Amino acid sequence: TSKTSATTSPSSSLLTASTRRRRGPTLEEVRTAPPAGCLETEKPYTGKNPCLFVPATLTVENVDMSQQINKPKHYTTAYETQNLVVRRGHEFVVRVSFNRELVQEDDFQLEFLIGSNPSANKGSLVVVTFGSRRGGPWAGQILEMQGSSVLLGVTPSPTAIVGKYRTYVAISVGSGMQRTKRNAATDLYMLFNAWCPEDPVFLANDSERMEYVLNDFGIIYQGSMGSIISRSWVYGQFEPGILDACIFILDSSRMPIYNRGNIIKVVRKGSAMINSQDDNGVVVGNWSNDYSMGIAPTAWTGSVAILQQYANTGTPVLYGQCWVFAGVFCTFLRCLGIPTRVITNFSSAHDNTGNLKTDLIFKLDGTPDRRATRDSIWNYHCWNECWMTRPDLPAGYGGWQIVDGTPQETSDGHFRCGPASVAAIKEGNICLPFDCGFVFAEVNSDVVFHKKDRYGTMEVFKVDTTHIGQGLFTKALSSNQYVDVTRTYKHPEGMSTVTWTSPSASTPASTPTTSKTWTSPSLWQPSRVSSLGVVVVVCFIVFYRVWRCNAVSVCVEENSVIVKIQADEYLPHLNGQDSIRFILSGSSEDQSVSAIKVVTLQSPTLTLTVSGQPRVQQQMFVTVSFTNPLKDPLQNVYMYLEGAGVMALRRKIEPLASVSWMEAYTPRLTGPRRIVAVMYCSNLSNVSGATRSSLHATYYIMTPL
Repeated sequence: TSKTSATTSPSSSLLTASTRRRRGPTLEEVRTAPPAGCLETEKPYTGKNPCLFVPATLTVENVDMSQQINKPKHYTTAYETQNLVVRRGHEFVVRVSFNRELVQEDDFQLEFLIGSNPSANKGSLVVVTFGSRRGGPWAGQILEMQGSSVLLGVTPSPTAIVGKYRTYVAISVGSGMQRTKRNAATDLYMLFNAWCPEDPVFLANDSERMEYVLNDFGIIYQGSMGSIISRSWVYGQFEPGILDACIFILDSSRMPIYNRGNIIKVVRKGSAMINSQDDNGVVVGNWSNDYSMGIAPTAWTGSVAILQQYANTGTPVLYGQCWVFAGVFCTFLRCLGIPTRVITNFSSAHDNTGNLKTDLIFKLDGTPDRRATRDSIWNYHCWNECWMTRPDLPAGYGGWQIVDGTPQETSDGHFRCGPASVAAIKEGNICLPFDCGFVFAEVNSDVVFHKKDRYGTMEVFKVDTTHIGQGLFTKALSSNQYVDVTRTYKHPEGMSTVTWTSPSASTPASTPTTSKTWTSPSLWQPSRVSSLGVVVVVCFIVFYRVWRCNAVSVCVEENSVIVKIQADEYLPHLNGQDSIRFILSGSSEDQSVSAIKVVTLQSPTLTLTVSGQPRVQQQMFVTVSFTNPLKDPLQNVYMYLEGAGVMALRRKIEPLASVSWMEAYTPRLTGPRRIVAVMYCSNLSNVSGATRSSLHATYYIMTPL
């Protein structure tokens, strides 16, 4: 074959100028040089000198995937795996050692195979050539020759299939090709590439790539507007076994190999597989108080243990709720190289009827008619956004796309949601794929209050246009603070006609009651109503389990009413949650009023202290301290401790009222590292980072001296 036709610009070459000057002869130089032991003549050597000995049959002695060179250039050093991890669209190098130097007659190629039945037509069998002979869609070139060792450059296409490839060297022998034996050490993982302009997930801002692809720690926001609380979450996309677990998820979904380079199809399939509702996916949702068969959603510190358990057992993990689905989905997407972040929508609607409204139905006495009401409102709901182009949509609808792994409604026969364009949601283009109408209702539907008489006839007595989608938040770049992204979803709305006056929620230990005061003078019109009205106060624990209804008679001249609730009344009903939803409805002879408010309760805190020299591969210690603030002893106390790049998940059962738990660990990754601790018990909820109750230790790990 002739010399390679591919060239490498100085900016894209993996070799320095000095390395180029030291390199050996090129393949063309080898082919045209006179044989050793023959006299040179004035005529150029034609390669047919009769004194040229017939070379030995060419064989491969070693294939080196050059991980020390490739991983830093592909931003994959943090992956805890023995195999090479690269990002598509960017060149990586492979060093092949033969049994002798190459000569003119030699012909070889690299082959990359993925899946059980690889096919060149479907992109799962890729041939890379290094001369004039035509190969596959990946580019190849010879970068360096030193004796029998050849350094090869391979550039995958920016739309290559994502997953785990098998690597072979094939040498032309006679009329066929002789391939090297299967060697698991030469397998490589191919990821999406946010650094490649031709990849659909390309993200131009380097700070955003660092946060949304490479950050293995995050903050998920919970609570309610006016009382936003932070939950620390270990994404851990680089931890041992996580990359294989993400590929296992795609395998378990039976997604065709040839579709795994399509970003839209990958995230849509991932949305279905993160929940177990209809496809034996990763996490089982549970919004009850019975977690005896698994682990309570509030006890998880991150995604690593969940994904490892699913990959090892092949069975869904018990249990999760929306932030768990969002956290695990974020790990899955970032691990595959897709820029992703977690979004929290406060006052998030679930439009079960598909009419883009949230219909709440009340009985004549002012209490909610739960049997007739199909729609619902979450005090907050978490989903994900991932960054991609959308060639299937009109121009301007690429960028951030909503994807949701929480099983709410089916989409094309599976419990999944998205990708739905954030720009389309803001502009109200709800007919675009996928599931834009459902997401639009989550953030921008009107709450319509209906009163149903004894004949079943319903009458609208109030429409609230501002309660849904009060705020959408995500973690800021390179910071543990939140950033408000509400205006990317919706245009500004008018102010509410109801003014709330609310004291701060106190811890259950310090204050045995919680009081709520509503101030709503604009709703009461004394000239039109009788002198006595009835106010009904309904208390819900989040996710709508009714536990108290109070009917209070109040004179209309009064513009406020105070309802006191003892701690022993609401604590048994929290079921791991930290919020109470109050719905107030008032009625008189010819007028009805209503209002909704969520109260977020504070929880006690865990204290973490770190000791030891902060260096990689040197032992350090972390101590978790806690004192029970309640009068009653804690029951069934479980402690969890984890840090990405620092320590794997640790568990401990602790029956005492006071805890001081020390653990030793040896960090493996440099940079800022964080440890998350969570305490779960049956009679005290959310003692974790999710409720400002678990302080994570932040420090900088230095490299060894």
